[in-house]
Amino acid sequence: MAAPGENLRINPDRLWDTLMEMAKIGPGVAGGNNRQTLTDEDGEGRHLFKKWCEEAGMTVGVDKMGTMFAYREGTDPSLPPVYMGSHLDTQPTGGKFDGVLGVLGGLEVVRTLNDLGIKTKHPIVVTNWTNEEGTRFAPAMLASGVFAGEHTLEWAYDRVDAKGNRFGDELERIGWKGDKEVGNRPIKAFFELHIEQGPILEDEGIDIGVVTHGQGLWWLEVTLTGNDAHTGSTPMHKRRNAGLGLARVTELVHEVAMDYQPDAVGAIGHIEVYPNSRNVIPGEVVFTIDIRSPNAEVLNEMRARIEQGIELIAEALDISSDVEAVGHFEPVTFDENCVKAVRDAAERLGYSHRDIVSGAGHDACWINRLAPTAMVFCPCVDGLSHNEAEEISKEWAGAGADVLFHAVVETAEIVE
Repeated sequence: MAAPGENLRINPDRLWDTLMEMAKIGPGVAGGNNRQTLTDEDGEGRHLFKKWCEEAGMTVGVDKMGTMFAYREGTDPSLPPVYMGSHLDTQPTGGKFDGVLGVLGGLEVVRTLNDLGIKTKHPIVVTNWTNEEGTRFAPAMLASGVFAGEHTLEWAYDRVDAKGNRFGDELERIGWKGDKEVGNRPIKAFFELHIEQGPILEDEGIDIGVVTHGQGLWWLEVTLTGNDAHTGSTPMHKRRNAGLGLARVTELVHEVAMDYQPDAVGAIGHIEVYPNSRNVIPGEVVFTIDIRSPNAEVLNEMRARIEQGIELIAEALDISSDVEAVGHFEPVTFDENCVKAVRDAAERLGYSHRDIVSGAGHDACWINRLAPTAMVFCPCVDGLSHNEAEEISKEWAGAGADVLFHAVVETAEIVE
């Protein structure tokens, strides 16, 4: 198939203006965005995106999970479309680019095709997946998970937020419950542009991350039970200190992750200490361990070592331990040909690039189960994301969208 000429580029000024216009909807308190899924602000952002897509000559459909599909015709409508996109919903204290860049970068690809009068054999679809963040309705990547058959539609509708609001009810309330069935769509390939959400690209001065894998993960909930007792009057050798167990497990998780560098990570997140009093030795601690690796064998070996280590720590401190797996995601290997299309695009355009592993989950991780998929990363300042101070440059956004353009258009096949 013919590749686009290296002189073909998107309009970075227009892309940036579009990003800044969307950022006006659901402004945060510190310069970012609070446009959580299925809020009024989410609905307003969707309306603006739909308006832009229709102005670009696309037809917008919505499925029963509220996911938006903006369709640009190909010269052969019998061929499966090439999809691109991400999400418009944000964290409560989110930035202006996480997810949004992938959706509006996709829109910019279509606008550029229109500007240049380029037709493709395959149709092209720009997607806005519902509830990628999972901050209001758990779990994350909910709509793409239903699309991929990981969750049922009814189960997703019954998810509730902290105030007891049902996902299905809120979807209807904001007017974005569509009539299209979820899934069962022909897809030639899916490409997702995203900010890295980590510091590697900026630290190394690299323009483009070619995402080859996504991290698999285990979430383990650990309960350590000792005996709460007075901190002043209980001799050190008589203590059954669950808090000390937490400290040692924290060190254990770090050590295990360091043994599997460069890509493995691990840390303890949520922690509850009982009775949580300044002069009482903790009698019980409940906490979560998050371990990740792009290699399934490594991931499971890390889990086994940590669980064995917890048993030894508990035995040494005369406390009991219980470990329950509360979350799991298999590692993702993105499609070799799609990854090559991204890498070749960066080469053709003269952008510096490197292979990279995604440490975060993305809708592309679910879609990869259904169709050939790849991701494009651009740097973000200090690797900061899920924070209102999240920042990228116009040049980084433009380079990422250029690579997206070339990978998508090459895959969709230019009509000569």
